[in-house]
Amino acid sequence: MTYVVTENCIKCKYTDCVEVCPVDCFYEGENFLVINPDECIDCGVCEPECPAEAIKPDTEPGLEDWLKLNADLAATWPNITRKRDPLPDAKEWDGKPDKLKYLSTAPGEGD
Repeated sequence: MTYVVTENCIKCKYTDCVEVCPVDCFYEGENFLVINPDECIDCGVCEPECPAEAIKPDTEPGLEDWLKLNADLAATWPNITRKRDPLPDAKEWDGKPDKLKYLSTAPGEGD
């Protein structure tokens, strides 16, 4: 099992989760974070830290596409291990539906 970053992270990109991860398995895009499923040890400490509730265990139904997206993007994005400020309008985007169309595949800064 692994944890997966899902749609509600898009255009929010809270990073509270990355600083608690014991194996540094988060990778950063321009407006989204992902978890590398090959590195995640299923400890679950990141899930309650996400203010947007965007992190889910991959055992929840319907997350297969998100798991693949996390794996694919983690292979090309830089690693992030330090908490930073969320995107400026994160609170406005938190909870909005249908955000996948806003996902940027451009890499973020990383550490």
